[in-house]
Amino acid sequence: MARRATLFGVAMVLIYTALISSADAITKFIAGGYAAPQLYAISGGLVALFCLLAESLSNRSGLVAAVRTTQVPAMAVRSIATVIAATCFFYAFKLLPFAEVFVFVGLMPIFAGLMSGPILREKVSLAVWISLAAGFVGVICLFPGGIHSISAGHLIALSASLSGTTSMVMARYIGRHETNALAQVFWPNVTIMLVMGCALPFVYKPMPLIDVGWAAAYAGFLFLARWVLVVALRQMAAYVVTPLMNLQFVWMVILGALFFGEIPGAHIYLGVTFVMGSGLYLIYEQFARSTIVQQDAVRVMTGSLKASPAPATGTPAE
Repeated sequence: MARRATLFGVAMVLIYTALISSADAITKFIAGGYAAPQLYAISGGLVALFCLLAESLSNRSGLVAAVRTTQVPAMAVRSIATVIAATCFFYAFKLLPFAEVFVFVGLMPIFAGLMSGPILREKVSLAVWISLAAGFVGVICLFPGGIHSISAGHLIALSASLSGTTSMVMARYIGRHETNALAQVFWPNVTIMLVMGCALPFVYKPMPLIDVGWAAAYAGFLFLARWVLVVALRQMAAYVVTPLMNLQFVWMVILGALFFGEIPGAHIYLGVTFVMGSGLYLIYEQFARSTIVQQDAVRVMTGSLKASPAPATGTPAE
């Protein structure tokens, strides 16, 4: 059962990387023409609407039950962190080259490992830290020239990485106490819509129909990506999920070449190898832990059966 859950979690993360990379590509494509509130007020409202439509089509527990949460403080933290992360990533993509932003995405597993201890009470072993470090080295390999100077874009990207990790760790925290994945998508996007809607009158620019279509496509990819990520975080530890998310570099290489004319060099493939290797090792480590737990359970059950006295079958002596 544990292995099946891990495989399902891995599949969900792989799907997530494809979806979120597509959403990021749309962000970069339209970021030059509009301010963040215009994109996010529209997309946040659409994603929240998609949540309600998905629940109404499923016809299960009703709309109110679908978005109800018992973890209000944790959901508030997740929603605020999501707003900050979305805004920071928008301007990071606007100010920095596409690949350079992802050096900060590569920091997210490290941050997740640090946050998982105090927030989730998850023990991160030395082997896992070594794997996380290897993944980070892989991200650094993507930029052989290094970062020569710290700019506002780099600080914004760092803020995006920290707040984005906070949102994901809180998603796993909430997932431990309730299974309502739709609520975890709905409330952060309602928060984005409300916050960005307040700023929208000051930055609004008329949008042609094609750009409205791009905003709607962004919302669709984001809705599916966030729902899939919440499901994945219920199956696997946050420090395992976040390195696997670095596999989105593969998608970024493909999308960058197809739509932005960014032809990757050998250093990019070297970096991706490190990142993928660290992610695969963490999957192996989780499988190994699951196997040990199962073996211990069988051993305990076997010992209990051996220790239990056999029931009497004869008639007791008078």
